[in-house]
Amino acid sequence: MNTTDHPSVVAYLDAVARETAGLPAERRAELLADLREHIEVSGAGTEERLREVLAELGEPRTVAASALAEEPYPATTAASVTSAVSVTSAEPARPARSRLTVALLASAGLVFLLSPLVGGVVLLAGLVLLWGSPSWSTRHKLVGTATSAAVPLAVLAGSVLLAGGRLGPMELLVLVCVSVALPAVGALTLLRALRA
Repeated sequence: MNTTDHPSVVAYLDAVARETAGLPAERRAELLADLREHIEVSGAGTEERLREVLAELGEPRTVAASALAEEPYPATTAASVTSAVSVTSAEPARPARSRLTVALLASAGLVFLLSPLVGGVVLLAGLVLLWGSPSWSTRHKLVGTATSAAVPLAVLAGSVLLAGGRLGPMELLVLVCVSVALPAVGALTLLRALRA
């Protein structure tokens, strides 16, 4: 049996759908698809594991309130206002967190070139925020991770070439451009996804 056909999962997704009635239809469908995908990928083969996965996702009202709080123009229905107030009073604003995530990932390449240790910390912080955020789909998270993680790989490749004496001024310029451009492209992709 498909995990998403389980009565507990159906009830959970129905509850999230009801709680997110104030979201635009496209964003609501994306949220539900992400939740379904997460549940399917979890490989929950037992009833107990399925309950754990649903508990990890959080209460439907909390999931919905987080999604509603991230909307630029939140809905004004009584249920969504109540949900948004209960969550936003307990945690910082999600849009600010999303902007911080994008800023960290965009700057990781340049910071990594200046100081690999600090750049690694910036990159790690950005990736933790990215994967912990419900603002982006799994596809967008993978794009953000790939474009950000390319920087340490480019620097490593540059180090190997430099040690072998095969890194000239043109190659160094390409390395710097890649280290700055790739995270910037990833950040722009994430920003577009936020505005969509």
